Amino acid sequence: MSGTSNQTRPGAASVEETLKDFWASRPRRPRQGRKVAGVAAAIGNRYGIDPVILRVAFVVATFYGGAGIVFYLLSWLLFPETDDETSPAEALIGRGRSSSSTHFTVGLVVAVIAAISFWFDFRGFLGLVVVAGLMFLLHRYRGHLNRPAAPEHETGPQMTTPLMTVPVGTTTEVPTPMTQPIAVPTTTAPPPYAYTPEQPPAWDPLGAAPFAWDLPEPATPLPDPEPLAPRRRSKVGAVTVATAFLFVGTAVIIEPYAGTWFSPWHVVGVVLGLLGLGMVVGSFTGGGRGLIGLAMPLAALGIAATVVWPDGFKANGVGDVQANPTTIADVQAVYSRDIGSINVDLTGLPTSGTVSTVAEVGIGDVTVTVPENADVTVFCDAGIGDVDCLGEQRGGTDTSVRRTDLGPDGAGGLKIELRAEVTGPGTVSVRRG
Repeated sequence: MSGTSNQTRPGAASVEETLKDFWASRPRRPRQGRKVAGVAAAIGNRYGIDPVILRVAFVVATFYGGAGIVFYLLSWLLFPETDDETSPAEALIGRGRSSSSTHFTVGLVVAVIAAISFWFDFRGFLGLVVVAGLMFLLHRYRGHLNRPAAPEHETGPQMTTPLMTVPVGTTTEVPTPMTQPIAVPTTTAPPPYAYTPEQPPAWDPLGAAPFAWDLPEPATPLPDPEPLAPRRRSKVGAVTVATAFLFVGTAVIIEPYAGTWFSPWHVVGVVLGLLGLGMVVGSFTGGGRGLIGLAMPLAALGIAATVVWPDGFKANGVGDVQANPTTIADVQAVYSRDIGSINVDLTGLPTSGTVSTVAEVGIGDVTVTVPENADVTVFCDAGIGDVDCLGEQRGGTDTSVRRTDLGPDGAGGLKIELRAEVTGPGTVSVRRG
């Protein structure tokens, strides 16, 4: 799986070779330094990228049809942990051992299916293709960095050479009894404290005579290490911010002559794209982390712009509305707030005539009370929240209700056409009073 012999020269491998090498040396999820499953930390450690940048990228990709969540769950299934033999998905089909239990892996598979079923759409498919393409390019040009070491089980058992045994010869010779005493050689002991230059004396505690001492020369002291050169500060962040300001200034100047394209929401989107590009470049050059603090609030504003306030935010659209019209002329065509609540009571209207009105809120609550016997055609919807539309209730993200209710007395009398909607999080309630 690893080793210098398998390293691919950046940009030299074919598509098939790159994909095979990616699978063989795919990132391994660490047990330390991870936030959830360690996918961002694994990719960052593998290719030398700041994991914080990758976590932000996963969050941003989530808003493109759920591509970030689907890719994260797939990586969780297909990336093994540091000390595991295989990934959870491979262990599920019996191709090795993984620390993830079978029940947990099955739960991950169900989560992937649920994410694709509920959130995935064409935008999500395109987002997943873009993320996969970026991973391919990342491995193609940085796959030679930090290649994971092969687990011990993949290196194979170590071959050992058995010790050679020498057979012991046998003999039938019977020893004969000793007839002669064994002669003990006699030596002349040296006089006490005699000094023999050729042999260390017995009293020498070092076991060596002074003439045999061979002491090494004193080692030359090592020079003090040179101080590390200060790390050059990356200019990616400053260049990115300057480019973003330049674009905003240009948009302000040419907006009167360029039509409606340079709206505040389009400008926010382009600036977010510039900040994202700066963070990607900074992940390779060791800079750009400060751009995260600018990108997060702008991303929240961009989400609000596209989901909550698609028609623009009005500065005076904050607060509560309480309306109790008593004549048809008193009913406004639109009751609107960006943030707040709207409460419209139509029970004081006359029993005949036709009324058409809209009550809409970006974030908040809408409550409309209609007369008991009025003929009501109503459409109710909430971006994220609960809807109670003349007794029909919905919740979650699929809350649209369209119905016609003629009341207990049947057709005839006051006719009301109503649209009650919350484009963001909130509740919608239309009831009879």
